[in-house]
Amino acid sequence: MKKLFDSVLSTLLTCVLVAASLHIGNAAAQSKAFDVTDDRGVVVHFKQSPQRIVSILPSLAESVCELGRCQRLVGVDRYSNWPLALTRLPQVGGGLDPNIEAIVALKPDVVLMAVSSRAFDRLEALGIKVIALEPKTHADVQRVLKKLGQLLDVPEEQGAARLWQNIDAGMARAAKMLPARGAGASSGAKLPTVYFEVNPAPYAAGESSFMGETLARLGAKNIIPAALGPFPKINPEFVVRANPDVIMVGLRGSAGLEQRPGWQSMRAFREKRLCIFSNEESEILVRPGPRMAEAALLMATCLKSKAP
Repeated sequence: MKKLFDSVLSTLLTCVLVAASLHIGNAAAQSKAFDVTDDRGVVVHFKQSPQRIVSILPSLAESVCELGRCQRLVGVDRYSNWPLALTRLPQVGGGLDPNIEAIVALKPDVVLMAVSSRAFDRLEALGIKVIALEPKTHADVQRVLKKLGQLLDVPEEQGAARLWQNIDAGMARAAKMLPARGAGASSGAKLPTVYFEVNPAPYAAGESSFMGETLARLGAKNIIPAALGPFPKINPEFVVRANPDVIMVGLRGSAGLEQRPGWQSMRAFREKRLCIFSNEESEILVRPGPRMAEAALLMATCLKSKAP
């Protein structure tokens, strides 16, 4: 009996020691200090991976969730609505009009926002850590996902790399829906020209934007050259002169297009080659993050039905 008791006691002590060792190891991993350099070039120091996060940019909130750390979000901007769980979190305004008091009240370890936001100076003055990230190209999205993975302590092979592989594979599937054009087609193949309006100011998605890069991957030619920047403000007459084969626009910005001088004379209007995306579809299209493969599918479906 004594031998049995000694054996059981020894086993229990071993289990306790192993559990203690694992706990100490996990605690050490969580408390490991690291630095993150954001898109402003600012280096932000963390003693451990932040557990309370506020995001005031929808694409960043979506990326946090897709990296498996959605439960760390304690507040979002008014536009963050995917995944659905984000709609149940406190809202703290938008990137251009953040509610500083509401953000401070949530006691975040870090606030994620765009470089163009007006909030980081005030938040940093209040002692709140800020990471400003603003992806505009495919390469930017990969970089931002990797940076978020570092911030959230997500192993690379399980996080950013895997997520981008899924996005990339989804865009490849979307491209296969369409006839081969460009580099993979005959030398006489003509690329359908596209104008994508992201805002009725009007602002357009240029060749160098993530949306423009997706269009190129689908075998379309963007009428907005890379030299004008990712999302330039465009003179409507520029679009008339370019005379695109297809026009892509969101529902909110579609009203009054035909009243713009010269627009009814364009090929896209004459031949009814106009894709008007719903509000939900527009949100998918303009957010550089986990749903970019869905965005490519929406563009591909448009091109398949409308491109000459």
